[in-house]
Amino acid sequence: MAIMVCPCDEWRVLVELLRSLVFVPGNRSNMLERALAFNADVIMVDLEDSVPPGEKVAARDLAQEWVPRLYGKGREVMVRVNSLDTGLTREELAAVIGPRLYGVSVGKVESVWDLQEIDRIIAPLEVAAGLEPGHVKVIPWIESAKSIMNVQQMSTASPRIIALAFGAEDYTNDMGIQRTDLGEEVYFARSTVAVAARAAGIGSLDGPFVAFRDPESLQKDAQTARQMGHTGKFAIHPSQIEILNEVFSPNVDDVAYARRVMTAWDQAKAAGRGSLDLDGKMVDVPVVKRAQNLLAFAEAIEQQVNL
Repeated sequence: MAIMVCPCDEWRVLVELLRSLVFVPGNRSNMLERALAFNADVIMVDLEDSVPPGEKVAARDLAQEWVPRLYGKGREVMVRVNSLDTGLTREELAAVIGPRLYGVSVGKVESVWDLQEIDRIIAPLEVAAGLEPGHVKVIPWIESAKSIMNVQQMSTASPRIIALAFGAEDYTNDMGIQRTDLGEEVYFARSTVAVAARAAGIGSLDGPFVAFRDPESLQKDAQTARQMGHTGKFAIHPSQIEILNEVFSPNVDDVAYARRVMTAWDQAKAAGRGSLDLDGKMVDVPVVKRAQNLLAFAEAIEQQVNL
């Protein structure tokens, strides 16, 4: 994973590339083979929802084989394991944890205790694999009323947590409400996850858009997620990856403007001013911070493309 720290006068920016994370069913070797060509930031081998109950063990064994094979070409590999209440989590983690695994995503997490228990399971497995403590990252899924109410505390429950993921389908099922095309019924929960993640200084990932043959609607949905503060989104089909990479990356005009902001800011600082006028708009510290963050993120993306 391309991570960079940007030193500035009053702040430091941590950038982590989690724009697109594509699910690949862990029980389908042919689809895992195809995933070698996917241009997603993260290949997410799925052992949970996309795998039938009778194939969970076979999927776990395939994931163990494929995680090291999928690693490389600027992408990271993660595995979505089954939730703690299934009794499958520990054996799945034991099977996949190794030097090529970036982290795991855990479904249906509802409390700080859940995340601390996941941490307790992972820690000795890291040691057994010869890994540094904290090597294995965690992305918990926030997808119930209880988890929404606990999300602020959960976001800081473990230093392994690099992002929160919002699951609209399970959330609406838990709430007993129907999903609609407009998605107004999940706006509160969807935004709450993004705000909690930002407050904790971690990423925020929107759940997948299930109409994978409708690219225009996907783009609109992803743009809505970005406006809410989400930093990336899950894909369920490879055709969705490029759209997500585009939506969750700075565009050319934004990068050019950010560079102009930084140039003008440097000149203003040299003249002893704490704000300036650029194109008829005031530029002060918050605007400069936003420009600095955007440029750091654009540089991280360029570094990944050049790998």
